[in-house]
Amino acid sequence: MFLRILIDVCAPIFLIVAAGWGMDRKFRIHLESLVKLNIYLLVPAFIFTRVVSAELGGGEALRIAAFTLSTIALMFAGSLAAGRLFGMHRQQRRALSLAAMFYNCGNYGLPLVILAFGPPAGEVQIFVLATMNVSTYTIGLLLAQGQGDGPGSHRRALMKVLRQPTLYALFAGLACRGLGLPVQHMIWLWQPLDLIQSCLIGFALLTLGVQMSQTRPEPFRAPLLSAMVLRLLVSPALAVLLVMAFGFSREVSAALILATAAPTAVNTALLAHEFGGDVPYSTSAVYYTTLISLITTPALVYVLKLWL
Repeated sequence: MFLRILIDVCAPIFLIVAAGWGMDRKFRIHLESLVKLNIYLLVPAFIFTRVVSAELGGGEALRIAAFTLSTIALMFAGSLAAGRLFGMHRQQRRALSLAAMFYNCGNYGLPLVILAFGPPAGEVQIFVLATMNVSTYTIGLLLAQGQGDGPGSHRRALMKVLRQPTLYALFAGLACRGLGLPVQHMIWLWQPLDLIQSCLIGFALLTLGVQMSQTRPEPFRAPLLSAMVLRLLVSPALAVLLVMAFGFSREVSAALILATAAPTAVNTALLAHEFGGDVPYSTSAVYYTTLISLITTPALVYVLKLWL
């Protein structure tokens, strides 16, 4: 079973990431353009179409959102403890919190859970992705700008939040679902959105490969080890306790636990860059957690499949 997981679940993800890495090495692709296409087009289209068409009930979706927020809160507490333990400076502590709290549930986690547990797990991941995106550009953004460094930083942070299309895509999807609007029958609107959202998984993995290619990580030291341990080991361990507390079924629990073991989200490095955070630490956390997840992810999928 472990060999089958490596070939059928992990190999497709890593091959596409490797293709992105190789394309960037050959052609030096403009990463910022890829990120903007992801954030401003593909992810909003994906969230809107999947929220509208999801078969999960509203109560289950709210519990998934509450689970995701609980994971973020617990990882924030863990990052504070690790920051004090290693005597990190303020910028580095903020970077550690972002690295631990926000995981790559889109570029990495979404294809991972679908390949591991099938399309129903993808429906679960829709609400994880929506909650994580909203949290990243609200809680994460405010954390990244810290105590308001520089004139007008709080206003700048608020404007950044309000400009995020993911928020509007989520609310629009919920509104259409709640009001029973037949947007799926509006072919002129639904078909373009459906075609765009179908590109997300492959395009996001290619973007991750380009990001990995362009990252120049710091030397591996204890502060970076703390980010790796929190993100790849502590987070799924806490998720096991949380799924029991929330009373999810085994199938939903497996998808949620696996998603929490995803590496640090690329957006955390972008936030650090935007607000004068510890950029080398943030980009290195993304790099090392993604690299080490090549080992931890197959092991966790194997354990979860045995449990199921």
